[in-house]
Amino acid sequence: MTTLMQATPNSRFHRAAIFLFAVMAVVTFRSGACLAVSEGDFQFWSVAGASFDVNKDWTAAVEEHLKFGQNAGHFYYQHTDLGFTYKGFADWIDLGFNYKQVFVEQLDGHWSRENRPHVNITFKGRLGRLDFSDRSRFEYRDREYGDDLWRYVNKLEVNLPDEFTRFKFRPYIADQVYINLDGQGFAANRIYAGVSFELSEDIESELYYVWHSSKLLGRWWDMSAVGLQLKICF
Repeated sequence: MTTLMQATPNSRFHRAAIFLFAVMAVVTFRSGACLAVSEGDFQFWSVAGASFDVNKDWTAAVEEHLKFGQNAGHFYYQHTDLGFTYKGFADWIDLGFNYKQVFVEQLDGHWSRENRPHVNITFKGRLGRLDFSDRSRFEYRDREYGDDLWRYVNKLEVNLPDEFTRFKFRPYIADQVYINLDGQGFAANRIYAGVSFELSEDIESELYYVWHSSKLLGRWWDMSAVGLQLKICF
């Protein structure tokens, strides 16, 4: 049997295409009417993804993200993000081009769609014994509900360089800031604390806690979530 390390580029691409199709098929899933997300809500976020190298400079990836609110019991959010990352400039910078399609349940039970193309510039480096990355994202929000707008999102992440146990556990913390570029300014903030690890040579995972605060109707609303992410690397 051909192993992953022995697989040809064509076979790797074929396997990746099958997995991407399976992940994106989840887009057709919808739940019935569910309750609105409330102040102080506790949620569960589930992320599944896949990535593969197109060549030595380009990587393709897809991500499927589901959110369950009202104490993690009601499905209300789903997005699919497909993108390509260019790594040919230098080891310390990545440039990404993505398209994200978002579905969110509104207060009236209607599912609204948002198209969100975005460009990402990620700087990577080391400060002392800590690895860090700083990602700047510029996204255009083509919304079915509300006016279209541009938004800037910055995510600063710090990882411990050491890996623990055979699963290569690496704790990390991150802060993600959302700034609307239509004059509204600072709109939301997320703080992450989690750990990344490898379930196998080809499967990467993350388990994290996130605290999210967003500005809505002139006041700030807080919620928290536990997230689990799985990614297959072809």
